[in-house]
Amino acid sequence: MKLPRRNFLHLAAGAAALPTVPRFARAQAYPSRPVRIIVGYPPGGSADVVARLIGQQLSERLGQSFVVENRAGAGTNIATETVVNSAPDGYTLLVVDASPAINTALYHNLSFSFFRDIAPVVCVISVPLFMVVNPAVPARTVPEFIAYAKGNPRKVNMASNGNGGLLHLAGELFKIVAGVDLVHVPYRGAQPALTDLISGQVQVMFAASTVEYIKTDKVRALAVTTPTR
Repeated sequence: MKLPRRNFLHLAAGAAALPTVPRFARAQAYPSRPVRIIVGYPPGGSADVVARLIGQQLSERLGQSFVVENRAGAGTNIATETVVNSAPDGYTLLVVDASPAINTALYHNLSFSFFRDIAPVVCVISVPLFMVVNPAVPARTVPEFIAYAKGNPRKVNMASNGNGGLLHLAGELFKIVAGVDLVHVPYRGAQPALTDLISGQVQVMFAASTVEYIKTDKVRALAVTTPTR
């Protein structure tokens, strides 16, 4: 979804949820104090970057601080639970990707229901995933990588931003479709995983925030998860 910045800011400004205050009054008064933006990942990943860009623009437009807080861990469940347990007044916002929806199928003992307890405000950005490898990997195409992985079963490490996350599931789907045996190495966020990919500790990763690394040849892109290149 592509949303003009003005429209997004208008929607964000009306995100408060005070049942006892008339709707028009809420929109006029919000925000009257700093707003927290909770991100379920460490700093440096795509969700964190998007949150900080949005927070800066909202702070400039609305005259109040929008402060990004990173609550990494448990596949973004810690961040989601923080927002669920906050006052429903629009002063604690949550930046989400596909992980919370995935978690509803993976975790059966959550203290909250994502679809019941979290109200959507706006779709901000659509982010494709890149299949990237360390430059030392002798493959420049996906078929070449598949052949390399099949020739080295369980010797190729696949990084992700955590068990059960979108990047992990993308890798697992690739393993099934391609018939390769990669060793999954989970990290507490995409940025630490990318750091080890660049250093050669792991060899392959499905990730979003990699464009600058690709342009500077720190990683090699083999594919992108979009209908067209």
